Amino acid sequence: MNINFSKLVIFVQQTTPMEKIFNDTQVAFSLKSDTELDRAYFLFKLIDSQPLVRIGTAVTNFAIKAHLPVEGLIRATVFDHFCGGVNEDDCLSVVDKMYTKGVSSVLDYSVEGKEEETQFDAALEMTLKTIEFAKEKQAIPFAVFKPTGFGRLDLYEKLGAQETLSASEQKEWSRIEARFDTVCKEAHQKDVALLIDAEESWMQDAADDLVTEMMRRYNKEKAIVFNTLQMYRWDRLDYLEKLHEKAKAEGFYIGMKLVRGAYMEKENARAEEKGYPSPICVSKEATDINFDASVHYMLEHLDAMAIFAGTHNEESSYRLMQLMQEKNIKKNDPRIWFGQLYGMSDNISYNLAAHGYNVAKYLPFGPVRDVMPYLIRRAEENTSVAGQTSRELNLLKTERDRRKGK
Repeated sequence: MNINFSKLVIFVQQTTPMEKIFNDTQVAFSLKSDTELDRAYFLFKLIDSQPLVRIGTAVTNFAIKAHLPVEGLIRATVFDHFCGGVNEDDCLSVVDKMYTKGVSSVLDYSVEGKEEETQFDAALEMTLKTIEFAKEKQAIPFAVFKPTGFGRLDLYEKLGAQETLSASEQKEWSRIEARFDTVCKEAHQKDVALLIDAEESWMQDAADDLVTEMMRRYNKEKAIVFNTLQMYRWDRLDYLEKLHEKAKAEGFYIGMKLVRGAYMEKENARAEEKGYPSPICVSKEATDINFDASVHYMLEHLDAMAIFAGTHNEESSYRLMQLMQEKNIKKNDPRIWFGQLYGMSDNISYNLAAHGYNVAKYLPFGPVRDVMPYLIRRAEENTSVAGQTSRELNLLKTERDRRKGK
């Protein structure tokens, strides 16, 4: 793990605290009715109970596989809190409502685990549709897709391991490349920034190579194509620095979404099972340092990069705000965006927007049963991230008390 901690820690120590703006619950929950506020509070109360999340996950999975009539219940609770709707048109009222407070949207077709060519083509068509939406609506500045939405994970994994593809697999990979090129070309033609999500480390090398090729083709004038770096991986800052050298030599801009990462338990378990060193940082603190240092690196080279800082971490958000202030970068500089998931960290999103920063919420959509893996991951993530659920609960309780005049 050759992460340069001395370089990272110096940066962390140099930043001074910003004015604390994320405690303003009146701004954070200004769009929520009393009923919606109560529902959010009780939902996070449930999520706060780890055993209940595990039981609820098992029961929900069973009910959906057995085609039991649970979709109405899911829709009325967890789905409507974390998702924009069952289709893209469903999302538009949510998009418009958030934009009244200056918060933009990224429509995220969150259907996972598909294996068929027809399903990959359907995901392609949906991504093209969201690019069209983004072109037409100022409130939607980005489109997004997942690499495994366009092709089988096994194929990315095989290529990443530098195994030889069979003739039929080579044709399959060519179709994946064509799907990537189709959406990236369309995004470039319509001047819509395109976020490409990161997934498991064992498939990511092949995805990274493909996204870099798309940057070469379509990021010649500015960053249109954005890859994603999961900063719980200790090698990602090195990767960014090497990509920067490549971009300088070959004349293209880098677009990068920075996140901490969503597959930690799976990553560690696989590394242990297969006997290789874990790609994950040794601690949460190491991940935080890695994330903040990468943000710092990108702002140092903003002439050649654009950043989408996807974080629910208040300290990291303050650090980015502080860096922008120190470097006299305008709050609404189009090369810098903050991002959070819909249904989480409204205290960050809405307060940033109220202070003039570029903010976008990832707004997942899709049929209820198809989006369930995404929803279950959100619930599990909230229970596994120390303090996340209790922070949400405290903020919701504060706002409920404020409205009741307590």
